[in-house]
Amino acid sequence: MPDNLQDGATPLPSGPGSFYEGFVKRAADAIIAGSLLVLLLPVLLLVWAAVVIVLGYPAFYFDRRAGRRGAPIVIGKFRSMSEAVDGDGVPLSDAERLGGFGRFLRRTSLDELPQLLSVLSGDMSLIGPRPLPLRYVARYNSRQIRRLDARPGLTGLAQVWGRNRLDWPARLELDVRYVEMLSRWYAPLVDVGILAATVGVVVWQGLTGRGIAGAGSATMKEFEP
Repeated sequence: MPDNLQDGATPLPSGPGSFYEGFVKRAADAIIAGSLLVLLLPVLLLVWAAVVIVLGYPAFYFDRRAGRRGAPIVIGKFRSMSEAVDGDGVPLSDAERLGGFGRFLRRTSLDELPQLLSVLSGDMSLIGPRPLPLRYVARYNSRQIRRLDARPGLTGLAQVWGRNRLDWPARLELDVRYVEMLSRWYAPLVDVGILAATVGVVVWQGLTGRGIAGAGSATMKEFEP
């Protein structure tokens, strides 16, 4: 098992979820994710082949993230960075390893498509706070940690309101607000709105590249409280 999958974490005490989140939303996730995996299979195979040709094996990158209530989950992505190292065998910076092909994958969000399998399995939802590294759990304050009350999502409120252009406090606050809305009667409308907005955001980011990386970073800066 790769070193980045060895981190341990102690899940938070489980809490009750709403009927919508636990049953309606979960059923919709399974149906939509399963349908998308079938429809997008040619795209998945094409991206896999392109990654192998451009970057070589492995075509996938796996990482342990914090799932609902902080339980560790494994998510997969198409690899977008090379494994280039310097003369001492130390990996080069993210900016140096992320070439034009990798930037294209991230701009179009094609690198995220394997996470549909995590949605199908129930580790993730189509919509929810993005799954972040396990080491961040201990850094959340008493409000920010509430983002873990919902399954992490493929897209979410923070993603359609700026993604990585947002600073960490704003991004985590949007995650918590989404979790709070899950218990409201209008939660289904929120999810439908986010899903629809995501389509527009993906197209816009694919054309402009905005929101893919944080300021001064090739990806997103480390979260430090």
